[in-house]
Amino acid sequence: MHRSAAPQDSEASAMTRAIDTSSATDTSSATDTSSADGRTAAHPVDEILPPWRLLALGLQHVLVMYAGAVAVPLIIGGALKLPKEQIAMLINADLFVCGLVTLIQAVGFWRFGIRLPIMMGVTFAAVGPMVAMAANPSLGLLGIYGAVIGSGIFAMVAAPLVGRLLRLFPPVVTGSVIAIIGISLMRVGVGWAGGGVGNPRFGDPAFLGVAAFVLVTILALMKHGRGFVRNVAVLLGLVAGMVLAMALGMVSFNGLAEAPWVAPVRPFQFGLPVFDPIAILTMSLVMIVVMIESTGMFLAVGDMVGRPVTREDLVRGLRTDGLGTVIGGVFNTFPYTSFSQNVGLVGVTGVRSRWVCAAGGLILLLLGLLPKLAHVVASVPAFVLGGAGLVMFGMVAATGVRILSQVDYANRRENLIVVAVSIGVGLILLVSDKFFSQMPSFLSPLLHSGILLGTLTAVALNWYFNGLATGDRARQDVAAAAHGAEA
Repeated sequence: MHRSAAPQDSEASAMTRAIDTSSATDTSSATDTSSADGRTAAHPVDEILPPWRLLALGLQHVLVMYAGAVAVPLIIGGALKLPKEQIAMLINADLFVCGLVTLIQAVGFWRFGIRLPIMMGVTFAAVGPMVAMAANPSLGLLGIYGAVIGSGIFAMVAAPLVGRLLRLFPPVVTGSVIAIIGISLMRVGVGWAGGGVGNPRFGDPAFLGVAAFVLVTILALMKHGRGFVRNVAVLLGLVAGMVLAMALGMVSFNGLAEAPWVAPVRPFQFGLPVFDPIAILTMSLVMIVVMIESTGMFLAVGDMVGRPVTREDLVRGLRTDGLGTVIGGVFNTFPYTSFSQNVGLVGVTGVRSRWVCAAGGLILLLLGLLPKLAHVVASVPAFVLGGAGLVMFGMVAATGVRILSQVDYANRRENLIVVAVSIGVGLILLVSDKFFSQMPSFLSPLLHSGILLGTLTAVALNWYFNGLATGDRARQDVAAAAHGAEA
């Protein structure tokens, strides 16, 4: 295993060693500490805090991720032009599965769960391909669910092979892909800010004014807020925008009174999924990127909490990404991954107990059973979301840029070509959505996903110019890039 002696490499080297299979055959015994009387004390990760602290800290994790957690159902529901009641159902299903998968990841059972303070939510990486599938009449929502289930099964099977996958995704590739995702999603944010694509009043100054108010509120809170307030700046901005929109009479709560207080989340609510091979391939490639991103997050969290991540830990965590994605497809929602906002929160608060995230998961699960709350969230106007969307999607792109800052351009000028061409190809459809309109229809899911095209281009060009990194080097690159992304 690689051991760097240079001080500046000590952090990345430590994270590299964290995945060494020889570092610990028994995770629990390797991470326990001894008390003064000679008894073995629980590692802080395994510490069970008093109930009131668990509740408060768990709620904080929920608030930090809530805006991001409900954004994807809103995006997909809007792309499919679903009625408000069905969008509310998507939100309920999303929150329910967020909670369930978070419990599996944080608490763990059998060969699932990394057993670290991780919150799980729907990944933004899959939004682009899913929006493209939603626009395809032969796929729609049932085609999306088929692709989600198929890609989740793929992720569970591929989890043990992650060491080989890492070699295909050095920072020059992952940074390019994440930047493409963020830039591509800006179209959604701009559409929201204008009042929603297809709205006859699109671009109304009142819509733009509220969106700008939300954006300014978020920026002010991020500059002047401290601690918890800063962490929930996006959520507070949405609340402020919603209050302003209500005061201006721009919010409709039609159907809220008829929505039940409590309702179960049922599997296959929209019907049996449609399994399209190309759609599954598209989503599986997205899941590879998600798994690489999760790997970096897991290593970063292990470093933060002082519990080195072994290869078996990593496989369990990635397998849970796949299981969560399968559960998501069954329960009418989408692919799942670890939420970076919450990874950052662990570092900010210094609270290392995984049971805090388990408490957050339980809160999310319960929220998923409350349709009235989901209906209120679904009533948030598109232009309110637009102000927050510009921040959220811009942050995704900025994360990609930050990862790209880890890349060596001075000695490997070819890396500039990899970044330039992959981003250029990935943004073709953003510039001209009819670019591939004359291509055969069976290639539609493949050629209507700029993220997939950009990913394949980045992987191919990196392989062509740089070859494949060694296993140790690949793990070090991913760990260092993830640590830089959270800095």
